[in-house]
Amino acid sequence: MRRRSVLLPALLGPASWMAATPVHAGGQLEEPLVDSVRTALSSAIANSAPPIPDFPDIDVRLRYLRWLGAMSNRLRRRKVDWTERKEFLQTVWYESRRAGLDTGLVLGLIQVESAFRKFAVSPVGARGYMQVMPFWTRVIGNGDPSVLFHMQTNLRFGCVILRHYIDRERGDLYMALGRYNGSRGRPQYPNAVFAAAKTWEWKETGPTPASPVPGVPPERVPGG
Repeated sequence: MRRRSVLLPALLGPASWMAATPVHAGGQLEEPLVDSVRTALSSAIANSAPPIPDFPDIDVRLRYLRWLGAMSNRLRRRKVDWTERKEFLQTVWYESRRAGLDTGLVLGLIQVESAFRKFAVSPVGARGYMQVMPFWTRVIGNGDPSVLFHMQTNLRFGCVILRHYIDRERGDLYMALGRYNGSRGRPQYPNAVFAAAKTWEWKETGPTPASPVPGVPPERVPGG
């Protein structure tokens, strides 16, 4: 589904030219969740671990810093301020790995969903970087949709929800992305995310390091 996201008027600022960027705004559909799934999702959201990984050794930390430098260069046009850019990338890196997702895929999804705009709002009410629908804050959060404009909260919700859809679709990423967008079975949205994700691919040769995110095995930490 192709829609336009809009910025809250009071927050347009100097980057208002980006408000006209056409994106695929999120439109997850509210569906009944069994108690076990609701509990698991709520627990994943409630965990308040900071988005700063504890690197097991210097090699893993250096790999992360090389990734950060490469992604920062690619994102500079969209986020000019270095501190904002670093905090955003650090949080995406942490939350994607925490959910067992490929970070490049998550960045591609954010590009398609909100064009990296923190305060993007779609016509159907999806909010923030990952265009999370407000009903999720009632289903698995504290019920306050304003929290979806908080960077880490939005990214955590988005990553946890996408992980849930991937698991529900038994690993079928194409169908999971369609479900995330509310367009399950149609190719436009998954194809747009896959194409955008290519911009954020990053690989480094060498052995796979130990996972820098507690509880996430190395094989679910793509990109090193």
